[in-house]
Amino acid sequence: MAETVEVLVPGGKATAGPPIGPALGPLGINVKAVIDEINKKTAEFNGMQVPVTIEVDEKKNFTVTVGIPPTTALVMKEAGIEKGSGTPSTQFVGDLPLEAAVRIARMKIDDMLSYRLKMAVKEVVGTCVSLGVTVEGRKPKEMLKAIDAGEFDGVLEN
Repeated sequence: MAETVEVLVPGGKATAGPPIGPALGPLGINVKAVIDEINKKTAEFNGMQVPVTIEVDEKKNFTVTVGIPPTTALVMKEAGIEKGSGTPSTQFVGDLPLEAAVRIARMKIDDMLSYRLKMAVKEVVGTCVSLGVTVEGRKPKEMLKAIDAGEFDGVLEN
């Protein structure tokens, strides 16, 4: 029977320590080989927490599947900030271009509740509300109203 281990690791910087080492040790596979594979596959997500699934079969072969980082991490990277605002409704710490919000929405659309790109972009902009990040220089709630009003329909059509 195959074993599955799901962990959240820093992109490109996974180590044999917790949580990976203790989870894989009892399965009898080469932990260093798994770590090297994870780091190779997550290098492009450097500085972000990345969900990783490791499947180990009966013959001790392993498969590493890399998920997409949380929307929050993607927004923070695109906006160039280390952390969100302590008071997101009054203090804004970064600005996200609409193109970046669309790019994030396209990446995450399979994991979102939205079926259409316009709604997925609204979910990304909604994440900006809690982080204290403006979108195209506007407060996120204003941007949501503008999207609803059809201001960006040319950009947001599937």
